[in-house]
Amino acid sequence: MDAQTVEAQARNAGVRLVRFLYCDNGGAIRGKATHVNHLAERIHSGIGLTVAMQAMNMLDQLQDIPGMGAVGEIRLIPDPATFTLLPYAPHSATLLCDMVRLDHEPWAACPRSFLKRVLARAEDMGIRVLATFENEFMLARRRADGSAEPFDESLCFSSVGMANAAGVIDEIVLALEQQGISVEQYYPELGHGQQEMPLSPAWGVRAADQQVLFRETARGVAARYGLVASLAPKPFPDQAGNGCHIHFSLWDLSQQRNLLYEASDRFGLSETAYHFMGGVLSHLPALVALTCPSFNSYRRLKPRMWSSAYTCWGPDNREGAIRVPSLFWGSESNSANLELKSSDPSSNPYLALGGLIAAGLDGIARRASPGEATHVDPDTLSAEERERRGIRRLPTSLGEALGELERDEVLLDALGEPLSRAYLTVKRSEWEAFRQQDVAFELKHHFEKF
Repeated sequence: MDAQTVEAQARNAGVRLVRFLYCDNGGAIRGKATHVNHLAERIHSGIGLTVAMQAMNMLDQLQDIPGMGAVGEIRLIPDPATFTLLPYAPHSATLLCDMVRLDHEPWAACPRSFLKRVLARAEDMGIRVLATFENEFMLARRRADGSAEPFDESLCFSSVGMANAAGVIDEIVLALEQQGISVEQYYPELGHGQQEMPLSPAWGVRAADQQVLFRETARGVAARYGLVASLAPKPFPDQAGNGCHIHFSLWDLSQQRNLLYEASDRFGLSETAYHFMGGVLSHLPALVALTCPSFNSYRRLKPRMWSSAYTCWGPDNREGAIRVPSLFWGSESNSANLELKSSDPSSNPYLALGGLIAAGLDGIARRASPGEATHVDPDTLSAEERERRGIRRLPTSLGEALGELERDEVLLDALGEPLSRAYLTVKRSEWEAFRQQDVAFELKHHFEKF
């Protein structure tokens, strides 16, 4: 759609304010809004944003990063194809944005542009990426003292849990459908008040765009019910954590042939699939700095918590970092996909998906091997057996993960300057800030931010 068509659609729907949104290096969704009277103009010229915002961490502490201070501006330029009315916010709509320099070129510190660059590299290799994010989140109530408690105490997958949350879940599903996002499944999960809602896959950037809209929608709808939807990795220490597994498949440029599928293989996987897995697993200790990027992430990313704390893979192994899901009967070639389990909702989805693809493409280029399949919980193997198989324990803290990322030349090269420098600086500042505080401080800020 062109700018005039978007503005006309907004006016016809009674929209007054349109939010120009982006996701920052701290994983927070931020933005500015324009009145509909100026929408067409702003779609063309964008909304000004100080370059300092990409140096801001999740505590709104500005970091000292060269070129990201008080001097300088970029523009939030919206993608007209992302225009969507917000069912949970009367008279409001949203557009998702790229960060663009004043000379009209993409800003190298823009996460959405980073994902576009990685997808373009994949296309140069004859690959198109189909992906989705599988969100878990907690529905909670505020107590009189401002603290939170789970919405209910229902059992995992229980019909009681479905009945308890039916109203708010129905409205979330409807709101997503009204934004052109299809829900694949829904069920109450293990934690008290915990819900899971995988989305249907989408091509390329649209997959990450959907994740931004999902986060906004879950929180927005829950608020209308007097609830909080928290996507923090571990909002309650005594409950299961929230994952955000990434399902993905690789297709040819016609989007007709699934490059992960091979009928003659015992797991239905092609050589391309094995090499891609090999790349992801070899880079995973660094990649989790992008996919599990908050201080709170490492309260969840532990052995025997079904969060996949080791660099291994296996068929339907939910403690493997990469699970190979069973194929759907009668749709084997189309359903072949891989699931990265070491991922949570505090990530910037453009960085998480882009980093995953960059790691996998490196594996294809190197013809990397993922090693042998693991058919047991890797934590039950002896340390010697894990070493023999090349299975590594993933980082146990954000600080350790950032150290791995700093040493990973493939991921740093994919991120490029100044994005890699800004990201590492922002995340290092969060690591330092939270490790000096108590658990209550950590939980409060992660609960409210995600």
